[in-house]
Amino acid sequence: MSSFRKALKSRQKNHHERSQPGFRKHLGLLEKKKDYKLRAVDYHKKQNTLSALRKKALDKNPDEFYYKMINTQLQDGIHVAKKEGEEDEITEEQKKVMRTQDIKYVEMKRVAEARKIERMKGELHILEADGKQKNHHTFFVDSKKEVQSFDLANHLNTVPELVDRVFNRPTLKTLETKSIQGAVEPRTMMKLAKQRNHQYKILSQRIDREKKMFVIGQKIQTRKDLQDKNKKVKVKKETHSAAAIYKFDVKRKR
Repeated sequence: MSSFRKALKSRQKNHHERSQPGFRKHLGLLEKKKDYKLRAVDYHKKQNTLSALRKKALDKNPDEFYYKMINTQLQDGIHVAKKEGEEDEITEEQKKVMRTQDIKYVEMKRVAEARKIERMKGELHILEADGKQKNHHTFFVDSKKEVQSFDLANHLNTVPELVDRVFNRPTLKTLETKSIQGAVEPRTMMKLAKQRNHQYKILSQRIDREKKMFVIGQKIQTRKDLQDKNKKVKVKKETHSAAAIYKFDVKRKR
């Protein structure tokens, strides 16, 4: 019973480590055993690392070569593998679509864009927003005398005020027999020109989108063809606007 009483934690005395003596307080806190142990472990770890690096440097072959020596680069002190040149030719938008969608979806969207483009081309004239045509209309005459006396309004059979128009240009007979329909005020004409300009911008965006979808479809098809085990040779490198071109060996099918 007496031995049990001596073993009780409640009857034991707490032994505290002494603090730094008063005359040594200018030296800082007194280092305890656990503090020394942490410092010693860290010191030996650093010494072992230095000795291992020293041994590795002594055992190094000067003619040693690895491909990662030229295929990696330092970024913020970390070795990172360089990106392949072929991947740099693909835009982020193309990568995103190629990961998530297949060739059938891309082809369906491209055909839908092509139909919308044809519909808009049928509704709009291929003109500038201000109503002027991009190309030129050339008239041929027989002699220089006719060139000097050439009257464009008379030749087109219309009034001089409508000569600059390339569309909605009625003849003199039409103006005499029918009344003018549509907008004739300058303010209304400017408003219509702005609307026409907006429609042409939409048409241009749709044409660019259709071209991008066509290129993405070609790149997806090329990657599918590369899964074939036949021998192939790259003829042309992949670019932003075109897929890579490969030449496959002819294989006779049974």
